[in-house]
Amino acid sequence: MISRRKFIDTMALGTAALAVNSTAKSYGQILGANERINFAVIGLNGRAYAHLSSLKANQKNAKITHVCDVESNILQKFAGSVEKSLGYTAVSDKDFRTVLASKDVDAITIATPDHWHAPMAIAGLQAGKHVYVEKPCSHNPAEGALLVEAQQKYGKKVQMGTQRRSSPLYIDVINQIHNGLVGRAYFAKAWYSNTRKSIGIGKEAPVPPTLDWDLWQGPAPRQPYKDNVQPYNWHWFRTWGTGEALNNGTHEVDVCRWALGVDLPKRITASGGRYQFKDDWQFYDTLVTSFEYDDKFISWENKSCNGMKIYGRDRGVVVVGTTGSVVLDTGGYEVYDLKGIKTSDHLAGKAADSSDLTGADTMTDEHFANFIAAIRTGEKLTQPIESGNISVTMLQLSNIAWEIQRELKLDPNTGHVLDDKEAMKSWGREYEKGWAPHL
Repeated sequence: MISRRKFIDTMALGTAALAVNSTAKSYGQILGANERINFAVIGLNGRAYAHLSSLKANQKNAKITHVCDVESNILQKFAGSVEKSLGYTAVSDKDFRTVLASKDVDAITIATPDHWHAPMAIAGLQAGKHVYVEKPCSHNPAEGALLVEAQQKYGKKVQMGTQRRSSPLYIDVINQIHNGLVGRAYFAKAWYSNTRKSIGIGKEAPVPPTLDWDLWQGPAPRQPYKDNVQPYNWHWFRTWGTGEALNNGTHEVDVCRWALGVDLPKRITASGGRYQFKDDWQFYDTLVTSFEYDDKFISWENKSCNGMKIYGRDRGVVVVGTTGSVVLDTGGYEVYDLKGIKTSDHLAGKAADSSDLTGADTMTDEHFANFIAAIRTGEKLTQPIESGNISVTMLQLSNIAWEIQRELKLDPNTGHVLDDKEAMKSWGREYEKGWAPHL
C-alpha cells in the first residue's frame, strides 16, 4: 500500500507552502471568467508538443508562462518552439518545484514519464494549481486512488488526457449507442497494433551532461543510468513505465467502458508475453485481456511489434449489441447488422496512426478547451480524474494479472483484489526515501 511519508524534501515542502500561500492571495484576481489561464507545461518531449498546439488553439483563454524539463536540450528546444509558435517567451526551469512556487502559474500540464504523473499532479494540487495530466494518471492503483482523494481535498480541476471524451465524433456515436444504435450493447473489443523495434540490451553509461538523472527518477527507487532508457524506452521498464496497456490501451478501453456504461469489473484476466525480441523490455509485446461484468464484457488486444490491423485499423473499438455492431476510431464509425453487413457509415477524417507519438489533433484541442472552460466558468469536465482513474486502474490490474499469471476477482467498489495477498502487493510501490506522495 502507498506510504504516507513526506513527498519531497525540505526544499520541496517550502516551495509547496510558498505556492499555496501566494496562490491563495492571488486567485481571486487571476481567474476571472474573462481572463486567460496561465499554464506551465512540464515534461517536454513528444506529447508536450500536442499541449503546445492545443494551448495555441485556445490562446484566447490560455497562455504558457512556464516550461519545465529535467533535460536541458529538450527544455531549450521546446522553449524555442513556444516562442516561434506563440510569439512570446516562457520562463524555462528544470525543476517543477520552482514552477509550482510561482504565483504566475494557474494550471500545469504533465507529459512526463508515467512514474511522475500522480506524484507531480498531487504536488500541483497542494500548490493550488489546476492539473491536466496525461494518461495514465498514475503508475499504480494506490497512486490513482490517492490522486482522486487529493483532488477532492484541494478542490482544483484535474483532467486526464484521454481526449476522445471531448471529441464531438465520439460523443455523438456513444450517445447513439446509449440510445439503441446496436440494441443493448453488451461487448466491446479494443485493439492496438504497431511495429516497435527492439530496445536492445542496455549498458551502464555516464549520465549525459544535459540530463538531471536524479530529478528525472524523482519518486522512483534509484538505478544507474543505462543507454537505452531515455527519452522513450522508459515505457517498457516497470520502475518508470506501465507497458502498452497503459501507454495506448487506456484510450480505447476507456471508450469501451464509456460505450457500455460500466465502471470497475468483477473479474480480470490477461495472457501474453514478450515474444518478438529478447531484450531489456520488461512487459509484454503481445497481450489479450478481459474485463468481466455481470452482463457485459470488455477485451483489449495488443500487438506492439506486429502491425497486423483489425477491421483495417491500427487501433480502434468494436461495440457489439443485440441488433448489430459499430466499429469506431478517430476517422469515423461504421454500423453493421447482425450478419456483419454494413448498413451505414460516418467518415470524419484520417484514422489514427499508431506510429504518431505526438498526437496533436482537434480532439486534444477540444479536451484542453473543456479543461480551460471548467476552470474559467465551471463547465463540467469531460474526463475528470475520478472517471479517468477507473480506466487506468482496470489496466493496471490487468498488468498485475499478467505478471502473477492468474485471474483477479475484484471488489468493484474499490478495485481491490479479493483473497489474493500476492496481487495486492502490487497495488502500490516502493518510493525513493523522502519522495512518496502524501496528502
